[in-house]
Amino acid sequence: MSVRTVPCPQAVRLGRLRKADQFLQAATIVVAFADDEGEVADACVTLFVHAGIAAADVICCAALGEHPRGENHGEAVAMLASVDRPTSRHLQTLLAMKTKAGYTHTPASADDLKRAGRGAEALVERARMAAGR
Repeated sequence: MSVRTVPCPQAVRLGRLRKADQFLQAATIVVAFADDEGEVADACVTLFVHAGIAAADVICCAALGEHPRGENHGEAVAMLASVDRPTSRHLQTLLAMKTKAGYTHTPASADDLKRAGRGAEALVERARMAAGR
């Protein structure tokens, strides 16, 4: 089975980078101003996950001219790994937290929040470099 992809002209790369930056900034602001990080952990982890996904798209776009599109997270991680294996580990970590933070009754932990923040920051920084920003 082949990976479903979307072509990435410059407008797509820059648009996905803007979204990665927005998600990262929003999560960072919410964490910074929260009275209790635990009360916003699920929302912030979800924002960090979306920042990482958008950033991974930018990295793939810059290197391959396309990014993955679809529900299969494994394909997205594999496509990113073909470009940058160390960075793909951050995406894998974030995607592993997505369901817990966004779709279950189990709250994200303080450790989840820290790991998600670090992963998203690493991916967005790499995306900025890939986009020449």
